[in-house]
Amino acid sequence: MDWRAVVAKDFTVDNLLKVAQAHADHIKQKNGKKVIIGYDTRFMSEDFASLVAEVFSSNGLEVILSKNFCSTPALSLTVKELGADEGVMITASHNTYRYNGYKIKGSYGGPATPQIIKSVEEKIGKTSPKTGKTQWEEVDLNSYYVEKLKKYITSDVFNQNPERVIHDPMHGATIGLLSRVLEDTLIDVVEINHYRDAFFGFRHPEPVEKNIPLLRGKTVAEEAVAGIANDGDGDRVGIVDEAGEYVNTQIVFALLLLHTIRNKKVNGAVAKTISTTYLVDRIAQKEGLKLYKTPVGFKHIADIFLKEKVAFGGEESGGYGFGFHIPERDGLLSGLMILEMIHLHGKSLTQLVEDLFSEFGTAYYKRLDLKVKGNEGRILVENLRKGPLKELAGKKIVNVDLTDGVKFIFENDGWVLFRASGTEPVLRIYVEMPEKEEVDMILEESKKLTGG
Repeated sequence: MDWRAVVAKDFTVDNLLKVAQAHADHIKQKNGKKVIIGYDTRFMSEDFASLVAEVFSSNGLEVILSKNFCSTPALSLTVKELGADEGVMITASHNTYRYNGYKIKGSYGGPATPQIIKSVEEKIGKTSPKTGKTQWEEVDLNSYYVEKLKKYITSDVFNQNPERVIHDPMHGATIGLLSRVLEDTLIDVVEINHYRDAFFGFRHPEPVEKNIPLLRGKTVAEEAVAGIANDGDGDRVGIVDEAGEYVNTQIVFALLLLHTIRNKKVNGAVAKTISTTYLVDRIAQKEGLKLYKTPVGFKHIADIFLKEKVAFGGEESGGYGFGFHIPERDGLLSGLMILEMIHLHGKSLTQLVEDLFSEFGTAYYKRLDLKVKGNEGRILVENLRKGPLKELAGKKIVNVDLTDGVKFIFENDGWVLFRASGTEPVLRIYVEMPEKEEVDMILEESKKLTGG
């Protein structure tokens, strides 16, 4: 369950108590006993978390509440490591400051399964919320998480030369964490936007290119090897190279995959969403890896983690999961792995991308989010399903994938995906092509199909 709503409109105390009680009823139904609760830096997140803790405590459950704000992966990790039946994260992830939310995590340390979500949703409003008991343990989830990440990195790699990295937690839950992980190394972590601000500096706390101009400039000004940004709850990452250029999420996926299987020697399959780069397919083929493709949404990736041995999995939105960790997106760990890769190879991020293209071919990517009225986006996608295109912008279409939306695949492996958002009136158009100019050309022709 990932409920997000505007604070004081739909995300109210009354609604939160109803959801928490339904969740408590679900846990008791399966004879569960222990729940861990975390929260991010949003407005009143700690107060909302305490209310949820009170409901669980009043229902006779053992409750652990985070001592302070923490990231979603920190909460998920401790749910698994401390043997909780389930977890709750009070967060609206990368949504704007007006939102807050309620995320359920399974005992395995990842997104709730459809079965868990269905069970909780069926119970909402069936029982009056129980309150009044305020007995629970408070634990520093961040310290537990930091110590775990320290064990994943090859610390010797970071003790060869003094270098600098810029970290932008975007006023969110990863404030100070990268510095703590690298505190015993020669890496100097310079933080920006590193104080709690429930308004996120009046920016969207999503680590995409348009939202991180300060990180790009600071990376160049400080002569840093890279810039790392994390979203509001720390499960996504945005990467900037040494020249201050944004490295798109598709390239980051490919680099992290190579680092995981070649340098970290992690065995297993690869899982990607339909909106993810064709470079992953080429890497999987060359390395002899089983490749799973899913609809958009990390919950689908996490489901494969629970059923199969997966080395690496992720999605186009900058959320990546590692087989040696938990079945959860982890933005801070992803940034650390990029940094480790830079130091292990002794090459700049620009050079690593050049090496990637040299071995697997070039790939350029853009996504366009178009505001539409009502169901216009879904109608367009449905029409494309019924009458698929034969060519677009003079490019012959050789295959159509209907896994999620409509994806047209060209002769050169390039593709365009039309997909209506499930949460807002937005039509998303994703394009990846071997040449930069082809990306803009396909995007322009795709916009014409929408009347734009």
